[in-house]
Amino acid sequence: MAAQFEAVPAQRSLTLSPRIAIVDDDPLLRELLVDYLTGQGYSALPCDGGVSLRTLFASSPPDCVILDLVMPDEDGLSVLRWLRAGSDVPLIMLTSSDALADRIVGLELGADDYVAKPADLRELLARVRSVLRRHRPAAATPAEDGEPWFGRWRLDRARRRLVDNRGEILPITGAEFGLLCAFAEHPNMTLSRDRLLKLSGTDPGEVFDRAIDLRITRLRRKIEPVPGDPTVIRTVRGHGGGYQYLPSNGPNHGR
Repeated sequence: MAAQFEAVPAQRSLTLSPRIAIVDDDPLLRELLVDYLTGQGYSALPCDGGVSLRTLFASSPPDCVILDLVMPDEDGLSVLRWLRAGSDVPLIMLTSSDALADRIVGLELGADDYVAKPADLRELLARVRSVLRRHRPAAATPAEDGEPWFGRWRLDRARRRLVDNRGEILPITGAEFGLLCAFAEHPNMTLSRDRLLKLSGTDPGEVFDRAIDLRITRLRRKIEPVPGDPTVIRTVRGHGGGYQYLPSNGPNHGR
């Protein structure tokens, strides 16, 4: 509902900004978010549900999606599944303040972040900027030699993706890319959850305690030869716990 966000004065951005799709069945909330993000210099694209979002993607995919999880015709989790089947576009969920289960499922399905209603519009703007910053293309590197391997997949930092020896590409989200880069830069080191959040470009205060565990669980499903018996990213127990990346010199197809 429009009243679920606190309006704040808009500040016009002087830089070219990405296109933000706003998917919500509430026309008043869509209008509020469109007006606010437009005032911040973004190109805000209102969608009243999954059908209109699919139409938008077919013509010109947006750079970020803000997705309400509770909609009457097609719920947001279904839309999220469709998106992640073919796109790594940064995605922020809109959830009710007590919808912890939905947030957990959404993160498992590949959402990059969430905002609980009611929320301050400035908080939403900060999260939009954060996921776009994590998704920003890395500077191209002339050589692919030396890029780290995660299971059978090599991390292509220039193109923000995973690729195997046959050229097959494994799409990853911005949050997953940030985690992989953090691990690649700290091989064989135990990284706490808080440190991983910081190294991957996420403020630990922005997400709830289980977010890093959910993201690593999802990442393991993609990269581990045997997800239930991890040999690439192992869990370290005791002394505060954390995760450790075990690098290999080439594709790791499991033991």
